[in-house]
Amino acid sequence: MGFSRRITFFAMVLLLCSGCTMVEPWERDYLARPDMAFDPDPLEAISQEQVYTSKEAAEGGKAVGGGGCGCN
Repeated sequence: MGFSRRITFFAMVLLLCSGCTMVEPWERDYLARPDMAFDPDPLEAISQEQVYTSKEAAEGGKAVGGGGCGCN
């Protein structure tokens, strides 16, 4: 194994090991704020889902972008 490959391997191991951290109890209130949610406004999310299903004539799959017509 060459020197540059060893350095790259070591850097990747460090990145993988440092990626997961424990969330302290006093930090959880910050992460649980409503504006930090995936859908901060549930009513808006419901209406957007209704518009999506009406336009695409499909149910669910809201993570998919675009449709068969080529419009995004």
